[in-house]
Amino acid sequence: MKRSLPLLLLLLSIITGSLSAGQIIVSPNGKYRTLASAVSAATPGSTIIVKPGKYPTRDLVIEKSLTIIGENLPELSAGAKGSVIIIRASGVKISGLRIINSEFSYKFENAGIRIENVNDCSIEKNHFYNNFFGIYLQKTDRITITANTIHSFAKTETNSGNGIHLWYCMNTTIRGNTISGHRDGIYLEFSKHNLMTGNAAKRNLRYGLHFMFSDSSRYTGNKFFENGAGVAVMYSSFIDMEENLFLNNKGPASYGLLLKDINRSIITGNRFTGNTKGIFMEASGKCRISRNLFENNGWALDLMANSMENIFEKNTFTGNNFDIATNSKQNFNTFERNFWDNYGGYDLNKDGFGDVPYHPVSLFSVIITEYKPALILMRGLFTRMLDIAERVFPSLTPKQLIDAKPAMRRIV
Repeated sequence: MKRSLPLLLLLLSIITGSLSAGQIIVSPNGKYRTLASAVSAATPGSTIIVKPGKYPTRDLVIEKSLTIIGENLPELSAGAKGSVIIIRASGVKISGLRIINSEFSYKFENAGIRIENVNDCSIEKNHFYNNFFGIYLQKTDRITITANTIHSFAKTETNSGNGIHLWYCMNTTIRGNTISGHRDGIYLEFSKHNLMTGNAAKRNLRYGLHFMFSDSSRYTGNKFFENGAGVAVMYSSFIDMEENLFLNNKGPASYGLLLKDINRSIITGNRFTGNTKGIFMEASGKCRISRNLFENNGWALDLMANSMENIFEKNTFTGNNFDIATNSKQNFNTFERNFWDNYGGYDLNKDGFGDVPYHPVSLFSVIITEYKPALILMRGLFTRMLDIAERVFPSLTPKQLIDAKPAMRRIV
């Protein structure tokens, strides 16, 4: 009888829905048939295992430190009413769930998961589908968002939310997520010291990644393709943008990377391919743009006159319709040791750099800036002759915008 007592206790724990102290099972036919009932019964530090099934879950507020783990992506649906899960406790971890159908609203930021005024939470390996906002963070610290798939069906910017949204957040790590079909893939506002790495943002309406007033952050190794525009970084300083891919972000006002009022930032090792404009730069200064590849873009670089003291070095420009466009005859930036596939100079001393400076702003790009319909003449013989004449006797293009030491070989 004594030997059978542990077995009886084990059977009793399974029947009641708890495998051990601190672990609760949610299943369609078990004691806990909804996640809400399990959360209510759990004590801080408990682990909740959610078995496969479909569970209506609307505005479930978690106010204790819990770990919630789904098996084979059990589905939690808000039924288009409110949010699915709202986290208001630190130390919450959620993984392995399929989270769907938060309510689309003009008044409230409903989300698959909302995290408010907490720290040290983890959202990992979940699938978010057809939500207004995928993951919404508000006044948080040290949140990790890893390896989630976030997809929705945004039709217009006014009635759609962002895949991952940060507002007044610090020290957030966003790693290895795939985000599509939202307004912005990732959005940051008044958020500092954040890292975005290894994410893929594709086919979002506006931007793959959007910064606003978010200093001292870094994004590296991400892919931004076929969005309304790739990335917009605005009103921020000390941003590191390294080894990202900006691919096929096309449209009448589309950019691989939009920089507005950006200062003291580093843009290096990135690839800009097939965008309407590789980089559009306005009112930005003291940035270092180096070792980037600009290939097959409409304009590789559109540089406004109010962007000053930037350094462009060791970049490769190849296959672009226009290398640089600008709205000024003056130049307040430094171009040096870049490779330009249109450079026709020579290197007599064999040091790897051209002996004749290169003027990257073509006359035709100046004409196009003023008169867009002239694009119909692009690649014509007359256009080519105009550009050759302008390089010999510059009159309309900025004389001071030159690369004094153009590289003779491709760098990137």
